[in-house]
Amino acid sequence: MNSNDIRKKYLDFFKERGHEVIPSSSLLPENDPTTLFTGSGMQPLVPYLLGKEHPRGSKLTDSQKCFRAEDIEEVGDNRHTTFFEMLGNWSLGDYFKAEQLPWFFEFLTEVVGLDANKLYVTVFAGDKDNNIPRDTESVDIWKKLFDSKGIEAKDVENAGEKGMQGGRIFYYGADKNWWSRAGIPQNMPAGEPGGPDSEVFYDFGLEHDTAYGKVCHPNCDCGRFLEIGNSVFMEYIKNEDGTFSSLPKKNVDFGGGLERITAASNNNADVFSIDVLSGIIKALEERSGKNYSDESHQTSFRVIADHLRAAVFVIADGAYPSNTDAGYMTRRLLRRSVRHMDILGITENTLSELAGSVINNYKDAYPKLTKKQTEIEEQIQKEEKKFRNTLRNGLKEFKKLAKKGNISGEDAFVLFSTYGFPLDMTIELAKEKGLSVDKEGFEKEMQKHKELSKAGAEKKFKGGLADHSDMSVKYHTATHLLHQALRDVLGDHVHQTGSNITPERLRFDFSHTGKMTDEEIKKTEDIVNEKIKEGLPVYYRDISKEKAEKMGAIGLFEDTYGDTVRVYGIGADPAEASREEMYSLEYCGGPHVENTSELGHFKIVKEKSVSAGKRRIKAILE
Repeated sequence: MNSNDIRKKYLDFFKERGHEVIPSSSLLPENDPTTLFTGSGMQPLVPYLLGKEHPRGSKLTDSQKCFRAEDIEEVGDNRHTTFFEMLGNWSLGDYFKAEQLPWFFEFLTEVVGLDANKLYVTVFAGDKDNNIPRDTESVDIWKKLFDSKGIEAKDVENAGEKGMQGGRIFYYGADKNWWSRAGIPQNMPAGEPGGPDSEVFYDFGLEHDTAYGKVCHPNCDCGRFLEIGNSVFMEYIKNEDGTFSSLPKKNVDFGGGLERITAASNNNADVFSIDVLSGIIKALEERSGKNYSDESHQTSFRVIADHLRAAVFVIADGAYPSNTDAGYMTRRLLRRSVRHMDILGITENTLSELAGSVINNYKDAYPKLTKKQTEIEEQIQKEEKKFRNTLRNGLKEFKKLAKKGNISGEDAFVLFSTYGFPLDMTIELAKEKGLSVDKEGFEKEMQKHKELSKAGAEKKFKGGLADHSDMSVKYHTATHLLHQALRDVLGDHVHQTGSNITPERLRFDFSHTGKMTDEEIKKTEDIVNEKIKEGLPVYYRDISKEKAEKMGAIGLFEDTYGDTVRVYGIGADPAEASREEMYSLEYCGGPHVENTSELGHFKIVKEKSVSAGKRRIKAILE
């Protein structure tokens, strides 16, 4: 089976068992300031796992796009990728172990067709210090499931020291088979829920590599075993006195790697052999004249295939290449890809052409990619062209520096600031020559750079207002009209990315790829002035975030909102009117004028680029 087959069969399987299919959330979590990317299937559902009611019910299933930036330097072996899809099914106080484990076993063996003899499972061994019992219930369920296939399932302990011991079910401690947001039970604060989990591994039958330990077992990293699914049973809560008690409402949180299950269905331990990655590799073989089977080139093939796929998805969700935040990771992905294309002898700008094959593979599951194909390809082409112009000179500079020995932090920063080399690329180049890089020194240089960049920004108040004078308040209200007008003229992809307001002018940053035409600027101005002339009333209301989301409220991307939010509606009262009756509806803390007629005449004085995919407008009220 290919990955599209398995994704569809998985969602259909759980839909038939009463689950609501929910869409994948964005790779850029809008209301989670703790991380730049969605890195797990459960991340968007944490509020519901912690007790909030989900609008679609108590049984859910999905395939969630995930990106783990911390894995970028691991890419190159046969199983690590930065982007992946996590198949998920969720019980929010509905079913539990007795349903979950048999369902997943049935899906693997009957739907995907995996040989049950190649499946091994792990369970929680218990925690004596915290008086949490071992998960014998899951063990009993697994034994019956394997028995139904004519397999005797022996449960064993201490596999890390003693190896397989003829086992099929393996007990591990809290460091392997316990889940909570804080990690092991000892680290959990009072009030935090958590619970044991049960993981399923597929045995590819490879010979054990003793570099990873004397004995092999399911949690060994030698490559023989690959984890393909994990059922978390959230059934405990930590009390104020440090003890644990059972949750009255128990949840199931399952995550299964789509790419890994696909690899298992093909009985091939190389994740890069599956359909959604092998197509990129084949195209690279044609362009480079080199073979993927040649181990000396496999790392480069894998890095490009993984990084390009990841870049396509993060760009589609709004992370355009830049030097900050999520955009910096997109830049790293593309620049590492260009460097490895260089190693394969591909020196022409071809990354954007290869992006088309990624989009084609995913067009049915993620139609948004097709809608944004031109935008995605333009961003990739622009970044590749920009970096190729400096790559050659940067490599010459690196060779000069390398002749002196280990790379200093200052030199590493020069490679970054002048030649666009991300630190990990410099580290990679140095490693190839047996040299080290002073990472701490680099970070010190980077901090100096940031402090210089921030000079003069101390007076910027929260919300972008320099003060709360009448004119600043007027300009603040004008940004709401401008935001909506830009969406009317350019499209709903436009989102505010920042603002700075003084009594003299407004500055508004927004997401958009090309320069605005004179006609678009004029049209935007006209719309704002029309809304000022209409004398629209401005209302604010404190409502539930859920209601605000349903109404289609928009807001500053980086802002984080609680369960109750303040929204400003221009044209009608958000508490009484529908979204269609309002011209603008935004999350905002204020302050604003009471009526748009107070603003005067709006004029755009400048529109320019800030960075890739971001524009800036300066405007005045006359």
